[in-house]
Amino acid sequence: MRFRSTKYLANGLIVIVAVVAAAGRFGGGHESAHPVSPQPVPFITAAVTRTTPALAADISEKPATRAKSALEVLASKVTRMSDPRALEAAFTSYFAYREAHPGDVKKPYLYYVDYGLASTEPRGYVFDMEQLKVVDGPFTVAHGRGSSKSRNGIPTRFSNAPGSAATSLGLYLAQETYGFSGKSGGVHYTSIGLRLKGLSGDWNDNARARGVVAHGAPYVTHGGAGRSEGCPAMEQGRARDLLPKLANGGMVFLFAPEQSWIKSDPWVASADLGAGDRS
Repeated sequence: MRFRSTKYLANGLIVIVAVVAAAGRFGGGHESAHPVSPQPVPFITAAVTRTTPALAADISEKPATRAKSALEVLASKVTRMSDPRALEAAFTSYFAYREAHPGDVKKPYLYYVDYGLASTEPRGYVFDMEQLKVVDGPFTVAHGRGSSKSRNGIPTRFSNAPGSAATSLGLYLAQETYGFSGKSGGVHYTSIGLRLKGLSGDWNDNARARGVVAHGAPYVTHGGAGRSEGCPAMEQGRARDLLPKLANGGMVFLFAPEQSWIKSDPWVASADLGAGDRS
C-alpha cells in the first residue's frame, strides 16, 4: 500500500509539472516577473483607433495640438481676421475647456465672432470642431451699443458690467433656447434666443445675469448689423437654423484684439499667444 501511494504521488507530481510547463509555453504565466503580457495592448489600441478615431485623438492629443490641427484645416476657410491670433485663441480655448470639462461640452459646434472687424463685414462663423468644417459663415453679427459710439464700425469698448450694453469677450457655454422678444426701431419682434454662461471670469461671467444671449434680430442683415444690448445677434433665419445646434452643450467664443483681455482670459492665456502681429 505504501508503494502504491508513493507511485500515485509521483504520477501526480509528473502531471502537475506537465501542466505548469504547458502553461508557460502558451503564455498563461501571470505570476512571472512580467505580470501583464504586453501582446494585447497594441491590439486594444488599434481597435479603438479603427473604430473611434475622434475618441482616440481626444485621449492622446493635448488642447494645443488639437487647436493646431484645427487651424491647419480651417484657417484657409476664414476669409478675414482682425488679428492672426484670433482663430488660435478660439480653438485653444475651446479644446482647453473641453479637456477640463468634458461633461459640459456635449456638442461639437463653436460659434465664433471676430469683433476686431467692423459691423458691416461678415465676422461670424459656426464650426464643427469634430469634423473640422464650417457649418455656416461668414455672416454678419451685431455688437453691443455700449461698445461703439456709431451704428457702424469696429467695437472698441468691452464690458462685463450690468447696464453697460457692451459686448463681453471670451468663452461661453451654450445653454438652453427660449422665446426671445425685443424691440427694433420702436417695433417689438420675437425670435429664438440662446442663453449663454460666461466662462472667462471677470470678462464675461455676468452674461446670464445681464441677459446677454445669442438671438436673431431684424436689425442684422446680410449687408450689415445694427447694435444690440451686448448680444452676438444674427439674422433671424440663420438663428432659427444655428442656435438649436449650439444649444445645451455647444460653445461660443467672442474675440477682439484687446491686449488686456488676451493676457488675462484664463482660456486664451493657455494658448500663450504672445504679442502677435497685427494684420
